[in-house]
Amino acid sequence: MLFMGTKPRRQIAFLSLLGITQLHLRNPLIIMWWSAAFPGFGHLLLSKYFRGFILIGWEMFINTQMHLNEAMVYTFIGHFEQANDVIQLRWMSLYAPVYLFAIYDSYRTSIDLNHQYILAKRENAPIAPFKMAGMEINYLDKRSPSLGVVWSLLMPGMGQLFTHRIIMAFFVLGNWIMLCYWSHLLEGIHFLILGDLTRSASVITMHWILFLPSIYGFAVYDTYVNTVEYNKLFDHEQAVMLKADYQHPQFLFPQSPQQKGGG
Repeated sequence: MLFMGTKPRRQIAFLSLLGITQLHLRNPLIIMWWSAAFPGFGHLLLSKYFRGFILIGWEMFINTQMHLNEAMVYTFIGHFEQANDVIQLRWMSLYAPVYLFAIYDSYRTSIDLNHQYILAKRENAPIAPFKMAGMEINYLDKRSPSLGVVWSLLMPGMGQLFTHRIIMAFFVLGNWIMLCYWSHLLEGIHFLILGDLTRSASVITMHWILFLPSIYGFAVYDTYVNTVEYNKLFDHEQAVMLKADYQHPQFLFPQSPQQKGGG
């Protein structure tokens, strides 16, 4: 631990009524992969919400104007002429630069934030574990990652509510409902259950439905990772509090047999 005479320059976590924003070690390659899967997702995993929301909005707008998803569907089924006809080339030149920037920036930022986390942990800034106001209460506690995954599988956004991430929950749930409505997903499932495969396929709007797998997978992954990291944060805050308030400065931890043998 680094003891400092001045106020710490960095903090590991910030707890507010809307959620918890924290630094922790992340794999830059995984962050980069999520940005490649859907621009903006990598930034959301880094808690860079404004940048992530902008990139997600850009992806959905440009993709819609360019008809990229329809072109992908036609390409997958071998209808290359239809894919060529539906694509709007005047929007294509706007797509690639921002797409590449989202991948690069999320990778670079994840490395930078890993460095910041290492420094913040050494500075050991205090963490406020409890926040309360007239409309909401938030606090550090332990939750089951598996249960969070189950809620996300049932309805994307519920896992974020389970971990008390209000802004993310509103964003994920709102997007899921909007895309389900525009894609006619539930109608397609209804006709599929009834055995009417032709009507099920005809009612679905493929352009919007192709957004759903990315959002569904991201909601599950985001819930699991953040639940695990919040549990670690709870343990860290408890350890710091117990050491500061109850452990004598001269207390020596007993060595384990392995440590004694190594010494």
